[in-house]
Amino acid sequence: MNARVRKADNSRDNHDSHSNNTNPNRPRGWKSSVLGAAAVAALLASTACQSSAAGGSGEARPSDRPSATGSAKPDPTSSAKPGRSESAKPSSGSGKTGGGDGGGGKGGAIAACAGKDLSFSLTNEDGKGKPVRHLLLTVTNTGDKKCTLHHYPVVRLGADAQAPTPVIKDSDPKALATLAPGEEAHAALLVSGGARDEYEAKSITVTLQGSKPGSHAGEPVGVDLPGVDTLYADDGQLVTYWMTASGLALRFIMSS
Repeated sequence: MNARVRKADNSRDNHDSHSNNTNPNRPRGWKSSVLGAAAVAALLASTACQSSAAGGSGEARPSDRPSATGSAKPDPTSSAKPGRSESAKPSSGSGKTGGGDGGGGKGGAIAACAGKDLSFSLTNEDGKGKPVRHLLLTVTNTGDKKCTLHHYPVVRLGADAQAPTPVIKDSDPKALATLAPGEEAHAALLVSGGARDEYEAKSITVTLQGSKPGSHAGEPVGVDLPGVDTLYADDGQLVTYWMTASGLALRFIMSS
């Protein structure tokens, strides 16, 4: 019996050994296949991730590079600095305008007449044997350029005159007397008007005005008396504005 038991044990052992020997790779082949499939899947996933990362970095490069050379760092010589422009520094041509108190001729304006460029004369408009009361003051441009006479002559009759001769306001022609070389202008002078405070005047001085009333364009100029040594003036004396027509100027005083 013991022999049968041992034989049976040996037969079982041999069966188990045969079973293991006849299909030794079944469990191992299944496991290897599973591991291989997992490895392939992992490899594919890794490759896909790398491709995706490479694609992402490729898309980021075009947007990253302009930030270094684009508007973040503008060219200092471009229009990014509008602070200095031509309009901030206007040219000097249009910024300067001429014209002073004396009408100096700046900016293309005609200069005020100066005494050195004029000749002065007085004409007696009264008949022979009558008192000299009506005079015509004439100036002639003896220079080589045009000049302008402003307002009226500032006249003083005699060295003892307390004030200049008053002007006849209604005689203002509302236009300047501009003289080319050789041209004349006139002002009529009434020496006496039959009023009081008569005095002797042995001289006459004339001062030219600048563009502003009351301003002077030079020093007083002495004018010779018209064929007499003494004038008898009073406080009725008057003078007109400068005019280019002598007859018009005389009209303001001949009725006095």
